[in-house]
Amino acid sequence: MYLQYDSDNLPYEKVGKNESVCIADEVPFEIPESWEWAKIETISMPIGNKNNQIQSKEVLPTGKIPVVSQGKDLIDGYCNDVSKKIDVLPLVMFGDHTRNVKYIDFEFVIGADGTKFHKILSCNSEYIYYWMLYAAETLRNRGYARHYTLLKECFIPLPPLQEQVRIVSKIKTILPLVEKYGCEESKRVSLDSAFPNLLKKSILQEAIQGKLVPQDPGDEPASVLLERIRAEKQELIAEGKIKKDKHESVIFRRDNSHYEKCDFKEENIDDLIPFELPDSWEWIRLSTILTSTDAGKSPQCENRPRTIGEWGVIKTTAIQDGYFLAEENKVLPPDFNLQKSMVIHHGDLLITRAGPRNRTGVICVVDGEPENLILSDKTVRLSYLRNFVNPHYVMTALSSPAMQYFVVDAMTGMAASQVNISQEKMKTFFLPLPPLNEQQRIVDEVSKIFGRIDKLNF
Repeated sequence: MYLQYDSDNLPYEKVGKNESVCIADEVPFEIPESWEWAKIETISMPIGNKNNQIQSKEVLPTGKIPVVSQGKDLIDGYCNDVSKKIDVLPLVMFGDHTRNVKYIDFEFVIGADGTKFHKILSCNSEYIYYWMLYAAETLRNRGYARHYTLLKECFIPLPPLQEQVRIVSKIKTILPLVEKYGCEESKRVSLDSAFPNLLKKSILQEAIQGKLVPQDPGDEPASVLLERIRAEKQELIAEGKIKKDKHESVIFRRDNSHYEKCDFKEENIDDLIPFELPDSWEWIRLSTILTSTDAGKSPQCENRPRTIGEWGVIKTTAIQDGYFLAEENKVLPPDFNLQKSMVIHHGDLLITRAGPRNRTGVICVVDGEPENLILSDKTVRLSYLRNFVNPHYVMTALSSPAMQYFVVDAMTGMAASQVNISQEKMKTFFLPLPPLNEQQRIVDEVSKIFGRIDKLNF
């Protein structure tokens, strides 16, 4: 124990039989006059030794006596050897390596090295347990090195015994409220973290429903735009520049319902259409605006920075949600047979087609001319009619929650760690198509709002 001399009103530690040393500079804070400073080894005695301990391989899933070690769980397993049990209770345990603290009020067997069990003398055991929880949090983290040498030098603020009991009672009353607050705080932090992304998704949804920017009666309606797109594609087919779509889709309205004509069949698709569009908009399949879908290859590559003149194949991580990372690539071997259809250019609309579920169906537009990069076998370029559609609008639309439903629905594969979307499935994605001028207004407004969201502090 520590002595407090009335002559100078300072705390002293008795080190030898007669010598006392002032510890005023060492104690962490002032305590009431009726309290004393102590250390763990002056108010406790160690309990347990190798005779009460079993090896990890001896721990059973069920048995007569619980096994306690320095891990997170209160009980690690069970043991049937009653000769090893400890029944001097209650005890306070400190994990020498882990800094975990436990209150033990049941018979047990020691399960591993690194446990320090204390029988508390002339003090309330639960009070010392709560103090040790606090002290363990304040100790310098030494990794898996031992920490008890630090703990035993910590000062314990020791009230009178009855006050210890009252403090423990109050802690037990408050702790459930603290835990409840902690849960609510975790929810708040989680919500704050998710809120910007949720807000962006909400903005995207408003955008593709024609609710983000007003419609302009002077805009050429999407129906006329579609006629021009189909005429352009027919001309390109006649010139042999693109192939005819074997499953051309035409979506139209009749009797206040949506119909699709495909493969010489008409079908009511009201159950597939997620929402109504403004009068100047049209529903289409993605294939309507595409001239081709192009994928690349992934030969044996070197994962290092490219030197001048070298070619690289992009990783799937080059395609981020809304932007392109040109530096995410691997170096192609010099003898690789480059094909024009694989080369990435400014304005390309790219999508990941394979990988983990959360990384498949991610879309971006390549802004700026990348140098010597090609598609991989897990990435696809959605080649579109560049004079008739805004690629940033298509990216915006396909990234929206409603359209992502169709993207996810197109995924195949059993494991979440590896799914795939075929190029044919990509062509069937639904797309709400606004007039061309409105596409640009939507892109501009989304960019402006997202910029503001990114500046918010949560």
